Amino acid sequence: MRWKNRFFWITAFVTFFLDQLTKYLVVKTFNLKETLPLIPGVFHFTYVRNTGAAFSLFSGQVEWLRWLSLLVSLALIAFACFAPNLNFWERLGYGCILGGAMGNGIDRFVLGYVVDFLDFRLINFPVFNLADVFINIGIVSLLIANFKQNPATHRD
Repeated sequence: MRWKNRFFWITAFVTFFLDQLTKYLVVKTFNLKETLPLIPGVFHFTYVRNTGAAFSLFSGQVEWLRWLSLLVSLALIAFACFAPNLNFWERLGYGCILGGAMGNGIDRFVLGYVVDFLDFRLINFPVFNLADVFINIGIVSLLIANFKQNPATHRD
């Protein structure tokens, strides 16, 4: 039996696993708000809890965010099951988004917050996690897929 869009499923599993593993290690190794400078003043590991969405938007509104994560995850699973064979960039993109949505969704359902720890201080960026990274990789992959399918027309 051949899996349809197999790379999508593998990508989703690997991204989800890496996200959950890194969060587990941070929670077991760090105290809340503890920081470890890897490149002082530039990049630190800092354990924080985010009760909102990306960039702490909608802080404290975890209830509807958990359901949004579940809805996005279920929609992507259904899409992968019923869509035609996706190209490489689509499988990578949707797989990364599913893995990231599930990673942050599990945090919201189980913990009531999302574990964040990647802290770029050079540009004063909000602390984030691997799920956020994977979601962004997924978005970029889908943009690449779109440009590959719809190349700009040549104008004279």
